[in-house]
Amino acid sequence: MARNEMIMLAVAMCVMSATVVSATRPVVNPFVLQGRVYCDTCRTGFETPATTPISGAEVKLECRDRITQEVKHTDYGTTDSTGTYKILVKEDHQDELCDCMLVSSPQNDCATADPGRDRALVILTSNNGMASKDRFANALGFMRDEPLSECKQVLQQYELVSEED
Repeated sequence: MARNEMIMLAVAMCVMSATVVSATRPVVNPFVLQGRVYCDTCRTGFETPATTPISGAEVKLECRDRITQEVKHTDYGTTDSTGTYKILVKEDHQDELCDCMLVSSPQNDCATADPGRDRALVILTSNNGMASKDRFANALGFMRDEPLSECKQVLQQYELVSEED
């Protein structure tokens, strides 16, 4: 009997140590947060056919504790030629509120953050039923200082201005 108990104890210790090791190692497959940054060339507050992507824009990912609002994680990304950024996130942020937000635009004439389109809430946890590690943020936008000349036709498409204006 003592021999069987010793074997059971050894097996239990192996299982316990394997559980502890697996709980402390980094995530094997990190989350891939992807989003886009654009220039609102017509100052409409939304994307239109005249909207252009911004290459080289900087964005920041910030995760805060839900209760204390203390910043727990910060990361940065830069957009490519299509205005797309990707940020690899190696940790699960289940109990945190994470926002992706605009930092800067390389375009001097399109560097004012569009209120309401300057940040996007993102969910960075595996404990939500989503099998994929890919996460997508809503598009973020800067506004051009002066609307382009072709914006009148764009606004007419949306019936935001009359043809007489």
